[in-house]
Amino acid sequence: MDDFSVAETAQGFRVKLWRGERMCLLGMDVDQPEADLVGFSIEVMEPGGRNFVPLNNRLNFSYDQPAGTAVTGGRLFSSLEAPFQKFRWIHFPWDVKNGIYRYRVTKMHMPQDGKLVQGRQIELGLSLDPVTYDGFLDVGFTRNFASSQAFSEKFGDRPKLIPDKARDGLEFKKMNGSVYEWLGFEALQLLESLLDTAVADPACEVDVLAYDLNEPDIVGRLEQLGGRLRVVVDDSDAHGKAESAESKAVERLVASAGAAQVKRTHFGGLQHHKVIIVKRAGIPEQVLFGSTNFSFRGLYIQANNLIVLRAAEAAALFAQIFEEAFSDPEHFAASPLAQRWHLVKMDGKPALQFCFSPHRDSALSLNPVGAAIDQASSSVLYSVAFLNQINSGPTREALDRLIGRPVFSYGVVNNDAGLAVHKPDGSVGVVDFAYLAGKAPEPFRREWSGGQGINIHHKFVVTDFGLHSAKVFTGSSNLAPSGERGNGDNLMMIEDCKVATAYAIEALRMFDHLHFRMLMKEAFAPAVPPQVPKSLTLKKPAAISGEPAWFESSYVSGSQKEKDRRLFSS
Repeated sequence: MDDFSVAETAQGFRVKLWRGERMCLLGMDVDQPEADLVGFSIEVMEPGGRNFVPLNNRLNFSYDQPAGTAVTGGRLFSSLEAPFQKFRWIHFPWDVKNGIYRYRVTKMHMPQDGKLVQGRQIELGLSLDPVTYDGFLDVGFTRNFASSQAFSEKFGDRPKLIPDKARDGLEFKKMNGSVYEWLGFEALQLLESLLDTAVADPACEVDVLAYDLNEPDIVGRLEQLGGRLRVVVDDSDAHGKAESAESKAVERLVASAGAAQVKRTHFGGLQHHKVIIVKRAGIPEQVLFGSTNFSFRGLYIQANNLIVLRAAEAAALFAQIFEEAFSDPEHFAASPLAQRWHLVKMDGKPALQFCFSPHRDSALSLNPVGAAIDQASSSVLYSVAFLNQINSGPTREALDRLIGRPVFSYGVVNNDAGLAVHKPDGSVGVVDFAYLAGKAPEPFRREWSGGQGINIHHKFVVTDFGLHSAKVFTGSSNLAPSGERGNGDNLMMIEDCKVATAYAIEALRMFDHLHFRMLMKEAFAPAVPPQVPKSLTLKKPAAISGEPAWFESSYVSGSQKEKDRRLFSS
């Protein structure tokens, strides 16, 4: 077995663990489910722990108060008493520890009404250590909206966590404590670690390409670099105004680094890169890039990702992009750097391919994305922030075709009217932000009120998760033809199962969160007479309830639910 998954089968019961970025996906399957099977309990023992602790479910068989009050979206019910009626679950520890996490998964049966009996158990262990590929590549995600309930349980309401207006970010007084570290999660850890190391080493120089730039601690670290910093900051639209945080940051960085070290541009549309290059004695060594802006919302509210590459060849490639942006951005589209994909290959490491925009022909970067989606034989999992605004092009057209194909797929996008979730059967469920705002803790409640702002900010596509042909496309690119022709952006393609698994689990984490809230909205719609929503109550065996068992739809041959059950346990 590889170092990012482990599986075991016992008498037709199978459990598989998949390593995510400090989270674990558990896939369960049963060859021939017993009629009284009512789900699975999951218990975990953290590294250094002595006892197993049950994970909690959002649902139960019954409630001692109205379901609208009892079901909040929080995980309130022990799975030993309220088993998971799903064939997969994601464990996302609040505070992750290094070492082996041990999981005990138990089949739960209900031979008599209200009586639960434990069946066969499988126990497995997997490391959730944070580094993806030591000394080469590290992926980091923000916690984002999908942790809003856990945030409330850990910190309570924090209405003043972020500034009301982005332009006030640099003057905003951040709260004390660990709340920002918790929300920024691995993305913030990677970003701060990279900058802190560079600040502490006089031999290091740093080049930065920034779009949003209003996080005061990040700007403060850049100031500490003094003349060892060069930076290019976007000046499009609101960013170019004198009162913007970006303009204020530029003033401060001119004072600390010197006017010759600071430039502004928007290429043919936006300077949309979010890139940091670290050089030692003038030689590029590391590069950070991704969808994460260096801002309050980018790090602490939105769903985002970034990657740090500790590969000199990749860092040197981004260094060339920086030089063009710093010296001659107007002619970048005609540069050889913009005319092809660039291969970075190191012995014993996954191959990386990069494409940089703007370029004259958007098909250069987007055709491979569309082709990978069309050619996927097993699954496609994606999060494309502005998909609803992309009316044409290879990405949108391939995803439209995907709905009608038998390939398993989940997708999450951001929509001006709310969040749209594409179900595996092709239907679209829209989550109303007004509903989420009423249920969410601060700062999420205020951020989401009326559906304002962008909350899904990822731009990634994963094809054929779990297969050796797995691919991931990710970067700052919005995967839109207009952006590829006008914006300064980057797009990486990597063929690697471990990285694909990390991004696939992130897609599932978001999808499940939003899909459950969509079910809550539908279930709690006004009904006459009032009734307990069946969709938010665990099902009892058919012999007791007189209704189909919870698992029946997952055994319909060729269905998306069957594909879901098999994909994550095989």
